[in-house]
Amino acid sequence: MGVTNSHFVVGLIPARWGSSRFPGKPLHIIAGKPLIQHVWERVQQCKSLNRIAIATDDERIEQVAKQFGAEVIMTSPDHPSGSDRLAEAVTHIPEATHIINIQGDEPLIEPELIDNLATSLLLDESLSMATVACPITEEEDITNPNIVKVVLNQKDEALYFSRSPIPFARNPIITPFLRHLGVYAYRRDFLENYVRWEPTPLEQTESLEQLRALENGAKIKVIITQDFGIGVDTPEQADQVEQILIQQQSSSN
Repeated sequence: MGVTNSHFVVGLIPARWGSSRFPGKPLHIIAGKPLIQHVWERVQQCKSLNRIAIATDDERIEQVAKQFGAEVIMTSPDHPSGSDRLAEAVTHIPEATHIINIQGDEPLIEPELIDNLATSLLLDESLSMATVACPITEEEDITNPNIVKVVLNQKDEALYFSRSPIPFARNPIITPFLRHLGVYAYRRDFLENYVRWEPTPLEQTESLEQLRALENGAKIKVIITQDFGIGVDTPEQADQVEQILIQQQSSSN
């Protein structure tokens, strides 16, 4: 498929204990397993990853993750973002050329989506970064500031990310509003530079770290998917995801 053997792709799953809405979320039991284990097992199905590890600052998460067989890389508790945590973690993997940032609260993520994300970056050496978006199907999600929207150019590269509705529909909307999903792929050299850059004005205004890349002139490729795996931000969402996982388990038996 045009990807050379010189590439070494690492899937990293950042996981932290502290969460204002859901403390201890990575170890919350869903359908009989910790949340982080569900994510780990999904990612094991990927075909594009040469190595997979959980990056955490918490010994409780480390202990449980090792019990179910995960590789764990301990990182500083002081990182301001998941990207900073991954940049530290990847220093322990010198052979890594590309890094996939897989959110630790996405137990329904599709392995094929991660593979497509990795492949898009590997096949275009001019790209520094790639991510994922899906069409918004619920009207109330368009104005929800907790749901990040993205607009693209003709090459499916991000023009801007915002918590506000974008584009503004002065005329009838021609393309669907797109919801940004927080899965990222980076070239290693780009990630190392990215975390050295100072926070940028738009990044701080919107509280969206990916804007730092755009403000520094990077291109972000956006893969469009029709699949939207529900993330777990609250105990209520954990209950919702549990029902879906139980249904999937019963249908596969």
